[in-house]
Amino acid sequence: MATTELYTKGASVWVPDPEAVWVSAQLLQDYRPGDQHIRIQLNDGREMEYPVLPPAGLPPLGNPDILEGENDLTALTFLHEPAVLHNLRVRFLDYSSIYTYCGIVLVALNPYEQLPIYGEEVIDAYSGQDMADMEPHIFSVAEEAYRTMIREEKNQSIIISGESGSGKTVSAKFTMRYFAVVGGASQQTSVEEKVLASNPIMEAIGNAKTTRNDNSSRFGKYIEIGFGRRGDIIGANMRTYLLEKSRVVFQAAQERNYHIFYQLCASRDLPELRTLKLDSAENFHYTNQGQDVHISGTDDVVELQRTRNAFTILGVQPDQQMEIFRILAAILHLGNINIQASGRGGDRSYIDVNDRSLAIFAKLLGVEGAQMAQWLCHRRLAVGGEMLVKPITGQQANEARDALAKHVYEQLFTWTVQRLNSSLKAQREQPKSFTGVLDIYGFETFDRNSFEQFCINYANEKLQQQFNRHVFQLEQEEYLREELPWNRIEFSDNQPCIVLIEGQLGLLDLLDEECRMPKGSDENWARKLYDQHLNHSPHFRKPRMSNSAFIIVHFADMVQYECDGFLDKNRDTVFEEPINILRASQSELVAELFQKESAGGSLPNSSIANGSVRSGKRAHREHKLTVGFQFRQSLQLLMDTLNSTTPHYVRCIKSNDLKKPFLFDPKRAVQQLRACGVLETIRISAAGYPSRWTYEEFYTRYRVLLHGSLSKDDMRCSCQSALPDLIPDPEQYCFGKTKVFFRAGQVAVLEKLRGDRLHAAGVLIQSWVRGWLQHRHYQRLRWATFILQRYIRGTLARRLAWSLRYTRAALIIQKTYRMLAVRQLYLTIREATIKIQAFIRGTQARRIYRQMLTERAVVFLQARVRGWLARCSFRRVRAAVLLMQCCVRRRAARKELLRLRAEARSVEKYRELNKGMEVKLMQLQLRADQQARESASLRETLQSEREAHSCELEQLRSSLLKLQIQLQENANTAPSLTDKQEEDRRRAEEKAAQEILQLTQEIQALRVERESLEKERDDLAIRLQDQEKALEENHQQTVNQADASVRAELEEERRRYQSLLREFTRLEQRYDNLRDMSVFTTNERSRGHRRTDSAVSLEPPSPVTTPFSSSPVFPSPEEVRRISVTSPTDRRPWRDEQPLNILMEDMSIAKDTAERMKGEDLRYAYDAVRVANKFLERQLLSQRAQWEQEISDLRMKLQQAQDRDTPGDPEINDLTELVMVQEQECVRLRRELKELKHTVSLRRILSYAGVAIAASQDATSPAPQKSQMLTGLLECRKKDESKLIKHLITDVRAEGVLSLPPGLAARVLFLCVRQADCSGDQTRVKGLCSATVSAIKTTLKKHGNDLDVTAVWLKNAYLLKDFLHQHSPRQDVRGSEELVPLVTDVQDSVRALSDLCIQAYQQLLSISESRLQPIIVPAMLESETIPGLAGSSVKLSSGRKRAGSDPRPTASTEGATMSAVLRELSALHTALSRQDLPSALQEQAFHQLMYLLAASTLNSLLLRKDMCCWNRGLQIRYNVSLLEEWLRSRSLQTGGAVTALEPLIQAAQLLQMSKKTEADGQAMVQACNELSNQQVVKILSLYTPQSDLEERVTLNFIRIVQGLLKGRSEGQPPQLLMDVRRVFPVTFPYLPPPQASAAQLEIPESLKISFLRRV
Repeated sequence: MATTELYTKGASVWVPDPEAVWVSAQLLQDYRPGDQHIRIQLNDGREMEYPVLPPAGLPPLGNPDILEGENDLTALTFLHEPAVLHNLRVRFLDYSSIYTYCGIVLVALNPYEQLPIYGEEVIDAYSGQDMADMEPHIFSVAEEAYRTMIREEKNQSIIISGESGSGKTVSAKFTMRYFAVVGGASQQTSVEEKVLASNPIMEAIGNAKTTRNDNSSRFGKYIEIGFGRRGDIIGANMRTYLLEKSRVVFQAAQERNYHIFYQLCASRDLPELRTLKLDSAENFHYTNQGQDVHISGTDDVVELQRTRNAFTILGVQPDQQMEIFRILAAILHLGNINIQASGRGGDRSYIDVNDRSLAIFAKLLGVEGAQMAQWLCHRRLAVGGEMLVKPITGQQANEARDALAKHVYEQLFTWTVQRLNSSLKAQREQPKSFTGVLDIYGFETFDRNSFEQFCINYANEKLQQQFNRHVFQLEQEEYLREELPWNRIEFSDNQPCIVLIEGQLGLLDLLDEECRMPKGSDENWARKLYDQHLNHSPHFRKPRMSNSAFIIVHFADMVQYECDGFLDKNRDTVFEEPINILRASQSELVAELFQKESAGGSLPNSSIANGSVRSGKRAHREHKLTVGFQFRQSLQLLMDTLNSTTPHYVRCIKSNDLKKPFLFDPKRAVQQLRACGVLETIRISAAGYPSRWTYEEFYTRYRVLLHGSLSKDDMRCSCQSALPDLIPDPEQYCFGKTKVFFRAGQVAVLEKLRGDRLHAAGVLIQSWVRGWLQHRHYQRLRWATFILQRYIRGTLARRLAWSLRYTRAALIIQKTYRMLAVRQLYLTIREATIKIQAFIRGTQARRIYRQMLTERAVVFLQARVRGWLARCSFRRVRAAVLLMQCCVRRRAARKELLRLRAEARSVEKYRELNKGMEVKLMQLQLRADQQARESASLRETLQSEREAHSCELEQLRSSLLKLQIQLQENANTAPSLTDKQEEDRRRAEEKAAQEILQLTQEIQALRVERESLEKERDDLAIRLQDQEKALEENHQQTVNQADASVRAELEEERRRYQSLLREFTRLEQRYDNLRDMSVFTTNERSRGHRRTDSAVSLEPPSPVTTPFSSSPVFPSPEEVRRISVTSPTDRRPWRDEQPLNILMEDMSIAKDTAERMKGEDLRYAYDAVRVANKFLERQLLSQRAQWEQEISDLRMKLQQAQDRDTPGDPEINDLTELVMVQEQECVRLRRELKELKHTVSLRRILSYAGVAIAASQDATSPAPQKSQMLTGLLECRKKDESKLIKHLITDVRAEGVLSLPPGLAARVLFLCVRQADCSGDQTRVKGLCSATVSAIKTTLKKHGNDLDVTAVWLKNAYLLKDFLHQHSPRQDVRGSEELVPLVTDVQDSVRALSDLCIQAYQQLLSISESRLQPIIVPAMLESETIPGLAGSSVKLSSGRKRAGSDPRPTASTEGATMSAVLRELSALHTALSRQDLPSALQEQAFHQLMYLLAASTLNSLLLRKDMCCWNRGLQIRYNVSLLEEWLRSRSLQTGGAVTALEPLIQAAQLLQMSKKTEADGQAMVQACNELSNQQVVKILSLYTPQSDLEERVTLNFIRIVQGLLKGRSEGQPPQLLMDVRRVFPVTFPYLPPPQASAAQLEIPESLKISFLRRV
């Protein structure tokens, strides 16, 4: 099947476009050979006829959609320019991926935006990984170069090229940073810091702003980073090429001079720079020509500080820095010197002697101003053996001034590079190999091209030739490795163009020849070029409209060069007289810059590297080395270096000329792709066999096309037998040893055949399925028909039966109805008869009843009248009695009313004046008690009144009875009362009734008021309870918040302290290494083998663990580093011990520990930390005292306010709140002081605060008598202590230690310490503890890779610490009678053991991490724990790895499976469990390891496109489930270990979730709450279908998810990768150990400690 048959209807093709360069189109008809046009439809819907005749031919075919966004361009099915451009555009705009592989080339597009892909976590993710497995990145190229150098022991080179503004400098900077991190991790020297510090210096003096780039490198540089035998950086060297000196004196519009000038001008107000007499950059001629002196987003003051810091790191002293700044400032003032014309026609010039700029220039450089003014305006000539002085014109004088400025800057630039190289030079040993980073200018073409562009393009021609040959060589090596019969691949060799430039009688030769002519000119040189090369070389042409220009056909494009200025720039002439003046300068640096010229010759690396010095005499030939000649020599040296190394290529591309972020300009991109050789790489690859598949991958992908007996065991034979039937032309493919190779386009042919076969199979399957479905449908219809018939027949039968039942029912209803009608008539007649009888009988009964009622009413009326008469008589008597009672009660009620009113007024006043919550509660309680008492008294009074009332009532009744009797007697004897008396009696009764009513109303009002008061009391009580509850809740919430903040601070303090402790351990190790090296060097020197550079300092830097800004006697870490690195003669930061000793005496700090460290270099740092801790303690104590004073003042104010008993409720509330806040703060501080006693700072504060008191107590108070009666101890004589330490700790073998019971050594040592304490020898106690700590440290270092031994000594250190802490004299042991405290203060030993526990724990984790790190990614990502899952489908693009990337040996990770991971975890768990370490400690350890597993796996997943697929997500989830099951089986799931795996679990779920609709996006966002926004988008962008059954994630869905993620708030800053270096602080729980006794110990004889005596 031919490639032309792929042009079928619906095929995707690319057609040229004037704007987008290439646009996609779709064929509307099949192409048949012989057609002159094909009909296509563009993306915008337009249809057109496309000509297929030469030279256009058939349009390029488009690649399958599954290959869209491929990270390696050579893996595309069709390799051509539109495919490359489209793939770069998709990756850049849609996936935000700026890096793409193109074979051995890394294509980097400048995004013009800061991306979070260069952090240390990214470096860790790429370190040690295979280049072909990771996403394209500059770190991947650096890792490949570094690993190849280590593995093959061959020098490497990374060639970074591109246009100005494409990102070359940034790429080179990140490459060097990667080498510094990876190559500097083992030794932690300052070389890598110096390598990185060279970047700010070179950017300041060699970079400038151009119209295309704000930080453009105006020179080329090649940095050789030397590595030692262990792969660590030991030195570096820098070579520079073709500095753009013309920029010093001239800048185009919108451009700037070199950055250093603007940095100095911006920092002119600094005190040390005021002597430079600088002004704003707008006021200097050499900095204001571009009319744009500022760069947006850049602070020149800050940049100068970075530059000065870099100088300091590289060992340039401040006085030398000021010398450099003086020379730079002198150049600026030189440009402002005013040269005036004079004489006839301006043939003379002069400089005013009072010129301010000239005076400043002369003062800064230390030269005579008058002499410089003289020789800037005159020149010396030799005529007939006599020396004549000739004046020059003003223009010539300005040119001489500019030439001097360029020459001075060039000499300073060269001196700076040499100074950096001397600082970066390897000191200890010669580099075993190096990796070079070449940051060089790319191909340039402007509207007007001159000598600089000619040299740059000449260099790119040489680099392109080397690149083409290297690519061709890699292709040949691949074919030879696979034993393929191959023919020579033709590629465009640019050797003729190079010969045109550098060959005999080439352009450079003719240019040098014309420069040697006395009257040489640019026009004569142009004519020689026309005569020599026009019509003789196809690469040389002449413009039609110009006789002073020429055209060179470069590999990238045709460039027209203007001849004007070529000779002057090639000569680079500087007059000798100003140079002689500078040689006599009073400044040492200025004289040094020009002293090499006085010898009469120059070398390529001398101060006149790119120019010559002219004088009146004929100069020597050595001074006539032209710029072109020297550049050709240095370029040839560079090419020789590159050819001797293994090159790696990085091509930087400008995405647009507007410097806008993520804007892709296809025209500019294609132009740069053509210029940088990327398309040439593709063409060379396409000329051979670009598509390459292993036999297994080919078999898996195309097994549907293979016929016959297919044997998976012999895939090669199956492929070889079946492929000729698929591709008849044997020239289109070739079989290798492990791969099958295809020509360009053949994979597409196979894909079409595979698609046709799958289509045919699909049609066949569809036909069978449809037939089966139709047959199934017929069977269902037939069965439904039978069922319908059955139901219809049943319905008819039921209908007949219903008719018969209806007829019978009608007859029964008729019979029944007739019977009911007759019965109803009978019942009606019977009922009427009964009603008539009832009415008659009722009438008779009612008549009799009415008669009886009448008689009864008469009797009732008689009784009522008689009773009324009796009641009237009684009322008159009762009224008299009530009148008497009312008078008495009215008086008593008035008294009670007055008392109740007074009580009400006092209650109201009391209620108004006391509104405080606590006061009100007490008042209401008192009132309630008083009212209860009053109620009781009122009840007693009421009872007594009732009794008196009953007595009085009896008396009145008796009196009434007597009166009635008397009345009856008087009535019989006396006349009746008169009317007047009756009226008085009636009035008295009414008056008494009114008073009684009034008193009743008043009593009722009092009762209502009492009820209201009681209700108010209840309301106030409820409100007080609510307020107390709210205050309690607020207090609890505040306490919880304070507790959480204190815990967070404590956690951070622990993490910081433990990191400092880890750094301290590393410094100790480094100190031991340097000490061993010093001994070795001394021995070697004594034998006379070799001599070590005396400038190398073997003293370690002082480990200042906690910098205190408030301590005036401590130098900063930067000063310490400067002293230890840059000043070998003064290695110790604190040489005078007196100030530190004075501070220690003032702060009452004991010196015993420091004295024991006498002679060690760490003593100074230790004393300094103690002084700083004491200083911090005093600050905390003073602050605490101040807060307590404030609290007491507030309490006093509150008490005064309560005593005044005034309505000051708001003030009392404010004071109360302040008191509560201060009390909470005090509680928080006390808790913080208590919980931080195990950390470095506060623990030392607490210990040092009690040193003097403990010492005085030890000296004055005798030891307790109880300690003398202790038994069950072990006695060790003083002379046997070293033997005990040796036999028990240092000399015990690993198998012997593991056979001991857990904690045996700690118990033995504690019993010995306890016995020494009982004997009263405190010095022995402290010495034995210190010796134990030192011995365990030594043992840990000796067994640094043994997991079990480390766990053993962690257990012993932990147990011994708990023993000492339990028996510490500061510990409260009053609750235990059996526990007797130690007499000796062992707080220092407890602290040292605590630090030792942390070191042992960190070493334990370090061992496990070092074992797990190489197998995490292979086991979690690459291993097939579920068999057959990963190999079930093969992606089309996975058929070819990166060209030129040799497969990395996999011997180290062959057994990297989940079983290996679980085996390592089980080894750690077994080691910890065997020693009976606490479960909390084990949970913390596995929390750290689970985080490492999750972070490493997730980081690798985010950088590997081949792993982001559905089946890999299922595999990851299964592997994580194995970890979870392992944790649950060992009860470790509660310590945060499972939580640490949550990000990885969510990433696996994300790979398996549906990715189509917005609902899927919302579910995804809710499920992935532990992943950052960048991580979610990155996984979706990398998601790659592994089979035809899956679909790609559309860009529209990714945008939907991005929109949903914007609404999600995240507490942490956004980052792509997790920090694998994060270390969680460890907390050792205090578990009081059981009492130890010598009788309980079983000491084996193998320990040989029988000299211990039981007491």
